Amino acid sequence: MLTLIVFLPLLGAATIALLPKGRPEWPKWVAAAFSAVDLALVAWVVYRFVPGGGRQFAEKMAWIPQFHISYSMAVDGISLPMLVLSALLTFLAVVASWKIDSKPKFYFAMLLLLQVGTNGVFLALDFVLFYVFWELVLIPMYFLIAQWGGPRREYAAIKFFLYTLLGSVFMLVGIVMLYLKTGTFDMIRLAAIGHLLPAGLQWWLFLLFFLGFAVKVPMWPLHTWLPDAHVEAPTAASAILAGTLLKMGTYGFLRVSLPILPAGFLAWQWFIALLAMISIVYGAAVAFAQTDIKKLVAYSSVSHMGFAMLGIAAANVIGIDGAVAVSFSHGLVAGMLFLMVGMIYDRAHTRQISELSGLAAQMPVIAGLLAFASFASLGIPGLSGFVGEFLALLGAWGSNLPQWMVFVSALGVLFGAAYMLWMIQRVIMGTPSHVIADCPDATPREIFVVAPLIILIVAVGLNWNLLLNYVDPAARSLVKLMGV
Repeated sequence: MLTLIVFLPLLGAATIALLPKGRPEWPKWVAAAFSAVDLALVAWVVYRFVPGGGRQFAEKMAWIPQFHISYSMAVDGISLPMLVLSALLTFLAVVASWKIDSKPKFYFAMLLLLQVGTNGVFLALDFVLFYVFWELVLIPMYFLIAQWGGPRREYAAIKFFLYTLLGSVFMLVGIVMLYLKTGTFDMIRLAAIGHLLPAGLQWWLFLLFFLGFAVKVPMWPLHTWLPDAHVEAPTAASAILAGTLLKMGTYGFLRVSLPILPAGFLAWQWFIALLAMISIVYGAAVAFAQTDIKKLVAYSSVSHMGFAMLGIAAANVIGIDGAVAVSFSHGLVAGMLFLMVGMIYDRAHTRQISELSGLAAQMPVIAGLLAFASFASLGIPGLSGFVGEFLALLGAWGSNLPQWMVFVSALGVLFGAAYMLWMIQRVIMGTPSHVIADCPDATPREIFVVAPLIILIVAVGLNWNLLLNYVDPAARSLVKLMGV
């Protein structure tokens, strides 16, 4: 089942490549069909998944036996929410890209190839397989930005590629060092014996993996590629970048760094919390200064992912629950925000906040959806954004981290409310500007794209157990494995 979920989009991309050039409308239908089937398979896995049952749907076979490399995949309570994000956001990105008419075969093939990488990262349990999927993600995202992005798309695409590739190089060195010391690439086996490695070696290994994962999160000061990539990327690519690719970073910490290198984590714990705190405050402060609404949302991602890293730094059950909840909620909320910004830009052809006043009077449905996503982002109780940030702060407060760090991080919630309300006031309220004077409101297709996100944001916000029933047992197992 997991092999099918990972490689079905690859079959879809190959099918699109074989379509005749004279039928430009076919690629989107093929992409929609394959991504919809993949989403249905993921939904079936969620339905059959037993909370608290450990790793499930496991698949393992020898791949390169001479070097003890295996084809190993499974899903647990931490990877399952990430897999749902990957499948859901890919399907919605395909539907949101319905009007793409420039090289549609290439575009939709790249969207599906991107899903192969993200699905694989969240399911792989062998380091070589994990690294193959991790690197695979770079190629389609590079082309999506470079081919269909904004005026500075080549610069943004190269910056994205180089930053994330550099982080991957450090991670590869760490993987090789682990193999040379242990003789295995099996992540389950490494989690069982990693604590036996010398503390000094764990210190260096943790640093190498930290550089690989922190770039992806992204944590300050390794975040500078993100605003450029988001601003220049097409709408669908921005939604997947924020909703899925950033989660690969936090997932890497939870799947690799914490269970395999517990002594290394303890040595770096305070430093991670400090960078998380800076990311929260810095991201919110810089978001306040933006005049481009898409760049505001991009910097807000730096701030929100800081809460996920704070929960990881806490290294207790509540903190890890919060980290996964922040990651899942941010995937939904940021994905919706970027989709909404794309809808506005398609009509007004500008993202300047100063030029978009009076949205509610001219496009009430789009204005209402944007306001909903903004309130979810700032963490209103009853919506999913509140759940993760509350748990991350609670976990950090109950950990051995300095409480002044938690207090300063909590100010990020206030800053987040400030810049989002400031954006709502300037964009949604007031007299309609001339650039939106004749713009139509949301179409049924656009409402269909954001409807699943709204449902999940409200459902998780009102009933935390819809998510925590899966995450909490896996978080408890992780903390027990770490022995901290």
